[in-house]
Amino acid sequence: MRIQIICPLPANSVYGSQVTALRWAGMLHELDHSVELSQHYGGTICDLLVALRAEKSAEAVLQFRKRHPNKHSFLVLNGRDVYGEGLHSPVVVEAMRAADRLITFQPLAAERIPVELQPKLRTIYQSAERTAAPPRPDPDSFLVSVVGHLRADKDPLRTALAARRLPQSSRIRVMQAGDCEAADLLEQARAEALANPRYRYLGPIPRWKVRQLVASSRLLVVSSLVESGAAVISEAVVNYVPVLASRIPGNIGLLGEDYPGYFPAGDTEALAALLARVETDACLYQELKTRCALLARLFLPEREQAEWKKLLAELNVVKGNHQPKRLRASA
Repeated sequence: MRIQIICPLPANSVYGSQVTALRWAGMLHELDHSVELSQHYGGTICDLLVALRAEKSAEAVLQFRKRHPNKHSFLVLNGRDVYGEGLHSPVVVEAMRAADRLITFQPLAAERIPVELQPKLRTIYQSAERTAAPPRPDPDSFLVSVVGHLRADKDPLRTALAARRLPQSSRIRVMQAGDCEAADLLEQARAEALANPRYRYLGPIPRWKVRQLVASSRLLVVSSLVESGAAVISEAVVNYVPVLASRIPGNIGLLGEDYPGYFPAGDTEALAALLARVETDACLYQELKTRCALLARLFLPEREQAEWKKLLAELNVVKGNHQPKRLRASA
């Protein structure tokens, strides 16, 4: 089967939707399908269109349905699609109606989807491979990692600000990796790194370094105000790295309602207090680590691939005599 995946991010992005698109392309290729990655839909003939980030890819779904009314399309909803302005956009809602399936990354997103569209909704947890031979944690510090694009909806400097409020005896240091297109946030991150001895901003780093950073951390913090179901949580959990997360639906949908590592979104004092507790309370730290170990099965690559196989089978898509299998990317 010929599948085109539309991801509106640059092909060299090492965070977010582009990572998801590349991982899915590999899995679908392993399932014996031909896959093409593109930033835009340009009229390519395919059997299935998979469009990520509905606010930016809704038009692709609508164009595809108009040109090929008998072909299939999936629309993948991110955090801003579900919890931001996406559902208020007539174009996004029209594309949701046109798509054969709507894909989310955590089950609580269903609470936001219009009732008439919920039969189309499917949840696919984002998977991650366990990092082989990560660097050992520095015994003289307590490394806390923050990973992802520096955007306002990620509340990216919350952990750095919380680190300022830790007692002098704390060994916590925060390392943050992520691209930043907003000049004001980039300036703030650089200024914070100069003023805050506990904080270092690494900027955009290669994917393998991101994985090693997470796997070698004592904690990962996800401070987002809006989130679809962060892939970096999967990466931490499969490496048994405890997660501290803002109490928002996108995080609760992955970690569970009773997970003990939440703090109120945007609350610097609460995060600082939780960081201090986790660093000094061995029982709490072990509880978080155990909970993550129990959650790891949700994020196994074979589970994600099986969900894709099941999803394609739902549409009675039968592989035909198409061109030889290939995996290529185009701008």
